[in-house]
Amino acid sequence: MAAKKPAARKPSAAFMKPMTLSAELAAVIGSAPLPRTQVTKKILDYIKKNGLQDAKNRRNINADDKLKAVFGGKKQVSMFEMTKLVSKHLK
Repeated sequence: MAAKKPAARKPSAAFMKPMTLSAELAAVIGSAPLPRTQVTKKILDYIKKNGLQDAKNRRNINADDKLKAVFGGKKQVSMFEMTKLVSKHLK
């Protein structure tokens, strides 16, 4: 009896649905509606491009003026906190 092959993992439809971005978030990654996965990817690209990752603790993000608006005025947030704060800017 042959072992059943596990089905390929499908991304959740909720994660793939394009979301409307707030003005603050659009200033960072552009205004086109994007799925959550792409929003996170683009923010991480922006952080890398501008060298905003903390040198000592790489899990922390040092916000520039654009990101500070997204992070509710905070100068530094953790990666986990970042995803929670960004979700407030998605509709």
